[in-house]
Amino acid sequence: MGLREWALGGVLLSPFLLYALLALLCTGLLRLGLQRVGVAHWIWHEALFDTALFVCVLAAVVAVASRW
Repeated sequence: MGLREWALGGVLLSPFLLYALLALLCTGLLRLGLQRVGVAHWIWHEALFDTALFVCVLAAVVAVASRW
């Protein structure tokens, strides 16, 4: 895909915005899965865990997208 900006109505948008939105969606689905399985009650600091999970998923999305 590359890191080329998209012009949308005269505004340049970074593809990183798409990566971040995709990572946010995946993080939400993973978090929901963890709650349904019952692992979520073992999380000590939920906000810190959610942030770390988002960063890990975002790194994975960028790594996968860079191989295309």
